[in-house]
Amino acid sequence: MRIEEAGHEHLDAWVRLRSELWPGDSIEHHRSELEQLRSDEGAIGLVAIDAADHVVGFAEATLRHDYVNGCDTSPVLFLEGIYVRHEHRRQGIAQALCQAVADWGRAAGCVEFASDARIDNLDSHAFHNALGFVETQRVVYFRKSL
Repeated sequence: MRIEEAGHEHLDAWVRLRSELWPGDSIEHHRSELEQLRSDEGAIGLVAIDAADHVVGFAEATLRHDYVNGCDTSPVLFLEGIYVRHEHRRQGIAQALCQAVADWGRAAGCVEFASDARIDNLDSHAFHNALGFVETQRVVYFRKSL
């Protein structure tokens, strides 16, 4: 298994994996977001590639300069998304992706690494805890039509 910065040659596989993680968005939407991410100097996309040269996971991260809940510094390295195909899980791939993201963030001057998860996504909570993230806050958003 190797971790690489995602290039144009990984785009189709990366889009497919994103659509598995976030199935509510169209392929065109995912492709557009990735083109934006790839052109942003304050963002990185990494892919995990298996021995058969298949992309089996990805991580996306940004440098956030605005306030990040639970953090005290700026910029903050923020894990925007991470996904590993089901059949490749529990092999340390997500941990390797997060380590590569952390290395990139440290090189950019970050001292804090943040992320978020939906309040009901207990699998994600367990994943973050296993990687050493510490829960800082719980927030419930409200809306009212006018």
